Amino acid sequence: MSKNSKADFNGLSHCATVMYRSSYMTYKYTFQGWLTVAVLSATLMATSCTTSRLSEPNTITVADGWANNSVNAVVFRKNSLVTHQDTQYTAWYDENQHVVLAKRKSGTDNWEIQKTNFKGNAADAHNTISIMVDGDGYLHLSWDHHNNQLNYARSVSPGSLQMTNKIPMTGQNERVVSYPEFYRLQNGNLMFFYRDGGSGQGNMVINSYDTNTRQWTQLHSSLIDGEGQRNAYWQAHIDQQGTIHVSWVWRESPNVASNHDLSYARSTDGGKTWEKSTGEKYTLPITEATAEKAWEIPQNSELINQTSMGADAEGNPFVATYWREAGSEIPQYHLVYHNGKTWQSLQLDFRTTPFSLSGVGTKRIPIARPQVLVKNAGANTSVLMLFRDEERGNKASAVVINKLSDPKWSIVDLTQESLGSWEPTYDTELWKEKGILNLFVQKVEQVDGEGQANMPHQPIKVVEWKPDF
Repeated sequence: MSKNSKADFNGLSHCATVMYRSSYMTYKYTFQGWLTVAVLSATLMATSCTTSRLSEPNTITVADGWANNSVNAVVFRKNSLVTHQDTQYTAWYDENQHVVLAKRKSGTDNWEIQKTNFKGNAADAHNTISIMVDGDGYLHLSWDHHNNQLNYARSVSPGSLQMTNKIPMTGQNERVVSYPEFYRLQNGNLMFFYRDGGSGQGNMVINSYDTNTRQWTQLHSSLIDGEGQRNAYWQAHIDQQGTIHVSWVWRESPNVASNHDLSYARSTDGGKTWEKSTGEKYTLPITEATAEKAWEIPQNSELINQTSMGADAEGNPFVATYWREAGSEIPQYHLVYHNGKTWQSLQLDFRTTPFSLSGVGTKRIPIARPQVLVKNAGANTSVLMLFRDEERGNKASAVVINKLSDPKWSIVDLTQESLGSWEPTYDTELWKEKGILNLFVQKVEQVDGEGQANMPHQPIKVVEWKPDF
């Protein structure tokens, strides 16, 4: 496509623009060429670039929360929302930096809210709150971590918002904790992932919780070993078969520009042993030299940390992230996935604005790290990628791919107002069980580094949406 025809495409729908650009067709800026573009665009809008028969989102307000930075709304919260049986739970920092818990019966608008005695340094956007409910209905809570002592508690009884005092998990490797994440296995037991060590020199720890004994044990003190020279920024997903998928990027220093390469591992036995996508067993710990590279990405590519994980119904892994391809100035979202034979990459090339990532601390970035959600398998694989982009007014948006075998996409907005520096987190358990998206939403502002925006508290909301595919 010529530069002139791109510029004159603004009057058409954004979705048709994306579809047209993805066809890689080139027209000269002539009247005949313009008519061809217009006819093609109208056809696309009438067919493959529809709203995919998606139901209308519904928004529920919970309460007000801290909004001076993005700590309540960063992508690595696992989880911000979680459903167990007929009850949904959520958590956030209030304007005084207290940890607040809430629950509701599914399908209702009424929340029971409990402010805890726990406080966190909410001024540091790393210090997120993560929650999960185990198979017996106990709520587990971890909060306020950026290279400091583990903070952990659980409810005093199933379904309760009353928490124990702060307690240890295993007592091992709990002094320099960052990025706490809970995951629930099919049998109701829990996994707890975190980084032991600092940016550029940390290891990935995995703890396992047994609902029968109500005890934590440490499975791995260093599943992914930075060897004192680097660290992994990961995300994980547990699929319908119970396989644990982990993908990560490596970082060589605290500078975000040193992120590189996309790596992968999986476990089919609850996290005890790990293998590559080929089935080859890893010798643990996994290091940079032994890690499977799902996709090679050099340093200084605007590659962001914290990949997003999903899997199709057959257990094939999907990863969403963003980086800048060589020869381009514009970072684009990418979908990297395994088709059962090889790794594939789909560039979602709808962005038009360049930016560069470098430096330390929490960055103010014009786009959010994405989340990827996958349904079905094979030719019928459907994909949602949740994101935010200044180009779309900083709304909560979703890329919709109805069939990966025909990888056209449309984009829908799930909110109408700007969410500032928000990133997507959602109720993973509700999605797995019912295919319903519940998205944690709050307008927040992130000042570059660990600054504060001096923004008054903003409402916490849940966007409910069921894609019809």
